[in-house]
Parts: sequence; C-alpha cells; structure tokens
Amino acid sequence: MFERESPVISMKNNGYWNLKNPLELTINDSSGLKSYKVTLVTKSEETLLYHEQFLTPKESLNISVEPPKSAYAMSEKEIKIVVEAQDSSKWNFLNGNVAQNEFKLKIDKKRPLLGTIANSYKIKKGGAALVVFKAEDENLKELYIQTNFDKQFKVQPFYKDGYYISLLAWPVTESTFKATIMAKDKADNISRADVPLYLKDASYRVSNIKISDNFLKGKIAELAEEFAETQGVTDSIEQFKIINEDVRAKNEELIHEITSKVSDEMIDDFKVTKMYPLKNGAVVAYFGDHRFYFYENKKISEAYHLGLDLASNAMAEIKPQNGGEVVFTGFNGLYGNMPIISHGLGLYTLYGHCSSVNVNIDDKVKGGAHIANTGKSGYAMGDHLHFGILIQGIEVRPAEWMDTTWIKLNINDVIDNAKSIIDRK
Repeated sequence: MFERESPVISMKNNGYWNLKNPLELTINDSSGLKSYKVTLVTKSEETLLYHEQFLTPKESLNISVEPPKSAYAMSEKEIKIVVEAQDSSKWNFLNGNVAQNEFKLKIDKKRPLLGTIANSYKIKKGGAALVVFKAEDENLKELYIQTNFDKQFKVQPFYKDGYYISLLAWPVTESTFKATIMAKDKADNISRADVPLYLKDASYRVSNIKISDNFLKGKIAELAEEFAETQGVTDSIEQFKIINEDVRAKNEELIHEITSKVSDEMIDDFKVTKMYPLKNGAVVAYFGDHRFYFYENKKISEAYHLGLDLASNAMAEIKPQNGGEVVFTGFNGLYGNMPIISHGLGLYTLYGHCSSVNVNIDDKVKGGAHIANTGKSGYAMGDHLHFGILIQGIEVRPAEWMDTTWIKLNINDVIDNAKSIIDRK
C-alpha cells in the first residue's frame, strides 16, 4: 500500500510523427494506476488529448494516441507530448507516486519523393530486369523493391545522390510478377511506385524421369553415405527422397544466403559481357526443367533444375568471361565442389560439380581466369558443369546473360539512358 515507485511511462517512437499514425504509449505501475493524462504542447498552445481516472486501479495501460483533428494543419516542426500518471499507492500522504515524461517529436507530414528514371522494357518468367529510380526525403529510413511473392530486392546508390539501381528477378516457380518501389521515412510516411514492366510468359520443360534399381543402389547409395540426413535410412526410395528434397533444400538455402548480399556503396556503372564459361560446351540439361521422378510408375519426388548443364571434355577448364570476387568455395552437397563469384549489383555466378577448384574465398578474379575444372562431384552422373546465375538469391535464365543483344537492351542501354536523364536534371 505504501510502495514508492513511480509509474513507468514509455512510448514506441523514434522521435518523428506524421500526424496520421497513432502514437503507442504504455504506462505500468505495480500498485495500479489511479489516473493519467496526455497533453500535446506546441509553442503557442496546449491541447489535452486524453484524461482518465480509474475506480479500479490498473497495473498496465496501453494507449493509442490519435492526433487531434486540427493537428494535420499544424505548421510547427516540433511538438511535445507530455504524459502524467498517478498511482494508487498510499505513499506521499496518500497522494501516491506521480510520474511525468516529455517526448519531443519532429513533425514530418511529407511522403518521400519517388519516381522511376529508366528500366528494362520487359521481364520474362525466370528472367531478369533492371530499374533505376530517384528517391528523396531528408528523413529517409527504408528503401527497397517489394514483389508480389514476398521477396524484397535491395537497392544500391547509383551515379549521383538520390538515385538508386537494382536488378530484379522473376522466379521460374512464380506464375506472375509485380515489383513496387517502396520508400518509408522515419515518420512512417510511405511512397510507392510500380516498376512498369511488360510481362512475358515462358514455358519450361517438364521431364518425367524413371528411377532404376541400378541408380538407387549405385549413385543414391553412394550419396546416402555422405549426408547426415540419410544416416540410418536403409530404404532406397526414402534415401532418394531425402537427398532430392531435404538435402537439396539445405544446399539451396546456403546458396541463397550467400547470393542475397548487395553492397550499399554508390556505383557509377555496371558492365558485364556475355557469359559462356565452358569453351565448346554443349548443353546437356536446361534451366527451369521441372523434373518428376517415378519408380515403378509411381511418382516419388520432384525438383526444379535451376541452372544450365554444360559438358565438353572431361575435367575441362572453367573460365568465366566476367571478373568478380569469389564469395564461396567448398563442397555443397548435391552441387559438389562449388565456387561462387559475385559480379556486383547482386549478380552472382555458380559453378557446380567441379573436380578441382583453383580459387579461394575473397580472391579477386579477372575475366578469362581459370577458376576450376569440370567434374562429377556431388549429384552428377557424368562429367559436366552446372552453371547457375543468381540475382539476390534467385536463380535466373542463363540464356539471357549469354546473349549480347539482351545484355545491351536490358542492362547497358538502361544504364546509359538513366545517366543521360540524370545529367539533364
């Protein structure tokens, strides 16, 4: 009854208010709150927003403070929210403990300025696109590109202050694509701008693959000895399912984590040449192939092939045309020995099933460098290269990045056009 602790007053806020969203206040007291009041204070006046007294004391109180109707016309740049609370303790000659907190808030009612400068004309299912845009706000807090499939693409500062660039990717597993630039300031004002892309559907192979006993007792049994997930599993079909689904998912999770990073440093340009890392390599398996696996006419598993398989001579030299930084080398389950190179702007290339690797993490490699040799490590039946291209953790069509015309129209021309427009402003 005679506790001496004053009520604890807190507010979820970072010091900014847009005069639209409510402020969230919390008041706690062990003996129970007797009364409280909330006042908005400006240079010229005080406005009482809330005042309550309780017949039954409350130990905890959450208050959603709505701005007064006249607040949005307010011209002040800064205001104060003053919160007073009294508890029901008998201390202080039966008057209880009193607390008062002042919260100084900067008023920001303006949404960020947002506008697209240049972008690729279209994006194909499984493919990529590029966008350059402008975003300005003195209190800018968040800036990203939101998609319809819950992926947020990070953006990178570009060319001059206030301009940004990002590669976009349409996963082959998604039926449609939409990208919206999102800008939020510290006062939670939000601006949105859709990236105006023409969507072009693309069809990919569907393969029905029969699993033989020789395959199960050979390659699958061999792989099952390597993975922790299959230890103690003796059924060959179950081994295959675990390897094709669980181990694959684990391997791809690592790949996506490594290839999701984007620098926050400003770039002036972005140049890539067409990619074909295996001289005289023939395509032996295509990107986007949806594979269904059958055993004795019963479907037992499925998977997507998210790279391009190329084969030439055994242990052929792998020489990427574009330089970059090596961000991973090591054994990664089904992908075997696998180096990954970052080329900037969230663009990565992956080289799976290698027999040997000649580079280490953090190496800076030049275009044409001999980074590895083809092989059959991991889940590979014969000597070949699994060539993958990823944008911020999403696998995309290698065919686009092997096409000089596509690169010119969708990357180089967009950047040149954007820089020309920016220079005129």
